[in-house]
Amino acid sequence: MPENSTEVTAAGIARLAGVGRAAVSNWRRRHADFPKPVGGTETSPSFALPEVEQWLRDQGKLAEVPLRERVWQQVAGHPAGAVPALVHAGCALLLLRTSPKAWPEIAAVSDEGMAGVLSLAVDKVLTTRFGPAAEGGRAVHAPSPAELLPSVPLLRAAAELAAGTGARETFEFLLGRQLDANPRQYTLTPPGLAELMAALVETGERPARTVLDPAAGTGALLRAVGNPAALYAQEADPDLAALTALRLALHTGPGCVLAARTADTLRADAFPQLAADAVLCHPPFNERNWGHDELAYDPRWEYGFPARTESELAWVQHALAHLREGGTAVLLMPPAAASRRSGRRIRADLLRRGALRAVIALPAGAAPPYGIPLHLWVLRKPGSGSPASPELLLVDTAEPAEPAPGGQASATGGRDRLDWQAVQGAVLDAWQSFEGAAPAGARPGAGRAVPVIELLDDDVDLAPARHLPPPAAVGGPGELIRVRERLTETLGRAGTLTPPAVTLTDPAHWPLTTVGELARAGALQLRTGGSGTGQGPVLTEHDVLGSTAPSGSLPADGPAEEPVLVEPGDVVVPVLGGGSAARVIDDATAGAALGRNLQLLRPDPAALDPWFLAGFLRGTANNRQASSYASTATRLDARRLQLPRLPLAEQQRYGERFRALAEFEDALRLAGRLGGQLVQGMYDGLTDGTVAPK
Repeated sequence: MPENSTEVTAAGIARLAGVGRAAVSNWRRRHADFPKPVGGTETSPSFALPEVEQWLRDQGKLAEVPLRERVWQQVAGHPAGAVPALVHAGCALLLLRTSPKAWPEIAAVSDEGMAGVLSLAVDKVLTTRFGPAAEGGRAVHAPSPAELLPSVPLLRAAAELAAGTGARETFEFLLGRQLDANPRQYTLTPPGLAELMAALVETGERPARTVLDPAAGTGALLRAVGNPAALYAQEADPDLAALTALRLALHTGPGCVLAARTADTLRADAFPQLAADAVLCHPPFNERNWGHDELAYDPRWEYGFPARTESELAWVQHALAHLREGGTAVLLMPPAAASRRSGRRIRADLLRRGALRAVIALPAGAAPPYGIPLHLWVLRKPGSGSPASPELLLVDTAEPAEPAPGGQASATGGRDRLDWQAVQGAVLDAWQSFEGAAPAGARPGAGRAVPVIELLDDDVDLAPARHLPPPAAVGGPGELIRVRERLTETLGRAGTLTPPAVTLTDPAHWPLTTVGELARAGALQLRTGGSGTGQGPVLTEHDVLGSTAPSGSLPADGPAEEPVLVEPGDVVVPVLGGGSAARVIDDATAGAALGRNLQLLRPDPAALDPWFLAGFLRGTANNRQASSYASTATRLDARRLQLPRLPLAEQQRYGERFRALAEFEDALRLAGRLGGQLVQGMYDGLTDGTVAPK
């Protein structure tokens, strides 16, 4: 494909220029020389990338398109589609990683010659990693020269990017962009959850060297396994299976055996003879068409034939059927699977025979669907000579998510503020204690080893919240006294911070400027968050809205670039949601990375007072005129926000008033949280008898 045929959408243009999509729409309206659409639809047009780049440079809005953006735009604009382009790029990157010395000779020939030689070389590499191409159901095959020819410019650019960042990192970046661009198409397993599930199987009696994922998805679970000898993956979606196979091949060394297959797992098991050390699985939930009518006499239903509405129990028994004796399986399950009456007989048999070892309730937001607290089931294949365990470990980490400011539910369901380190620590501590010489015992709100005989009633309800001691109200009855004292102190402080009576004046008619104009003049810098990898806390959208400490974390293997770190005096604004909010960074928050859906404004202290800037950015009318409205969300274009042109001394006068308002707001917010804790604690104490009704 000639490079000049690469197309880019309005969203891609916005990413190239570091602006919101509303700015691109504005350019199209205001500038007659803006490139005309060359494809797409009337509502979602696409443009020729070279024409867009040239226009942005002519307007002084772009110095040079970053290489990684150019490669992604070639993937997104590929004539065969993004997924085939990613497969071709993944094959080339795998060859580049395994045979780096061969690449210069392959890349030196013409496009046609490169496509032919590359096809043969890729076939050899794939056969080495996954077995012969004729092997039934293999997930990824070498593209033919005719298929590869349109991708040659992309492959050359991807190789150039890999020379600087690494082949694996390049593929992770491109795959991550594809997943982000199509959030409804893929069901993702978050990295923190994948690490927890892998850690649970790796703490068993024997190391998990051979691991199976029968619903591999994007390969996140198998990728989290520490030091595997063999990985087996099966996925029904052929496109996703190919991407996952390449992802695993780039992630593991040549010493790890890989087998990736494409087929419906329950109907067409690709590994019928496999007995693995461990099984990790994030199965599809609530499937009715899972094969109930065809699989009535399947030998996998050792614990009972699942009802049509119990697809998850079919996956549980499929996992057990593929374990060696003593092997461990961890499955992500919907909470209903622990209590539905239609599954009680299978649950009872899993308990009686000691196959089900633990049920762990996760916080809401741990994985999609983000609004409910999902469960982890830990299972172990019973040995022929070992007695069934008399206890089941129940763990509850599903604390209610804190409501978003203003009483509105968070659009992320709480996943942006999950402390995965704390969740993983609580779960692994309980599991390792349960597996050791001493049982975990009762720990209010955390975990308890429950005798199986107590669970074998008419319902066989295994939901942890049903059987664990309730968490002590606000840390215990005695804590209510301290909460009340803090509330009284906070209410008193809020009273002293209450703004004085206002002095009414006529509306001001200041000369106005915009954030975009100030950025072009050098009075402030604009930065966008949400990329980078490494260690350290991340300031999330929720933290800005709630004025709380940074609560997010950077991905272990995100884009190979430095994250944006906030500094004292920076002003951070959320770009989604339609509410007016701005936070001035103080010393306590400085050093945190800027999270997704946030924009940072770094004012020059000689030209702009940060509190003045933040205060005027919060004006309702200001936010309204700078926002664009779609069917599902409201997006703020920070460059269009306005503020008056005032001398620095006058800015500081306003800034002091805005700072006082922010302190008053923080005091009110804290009083609300403490008041909620006190009220709920009193209800809990009165109802469980720890507080007397005096």
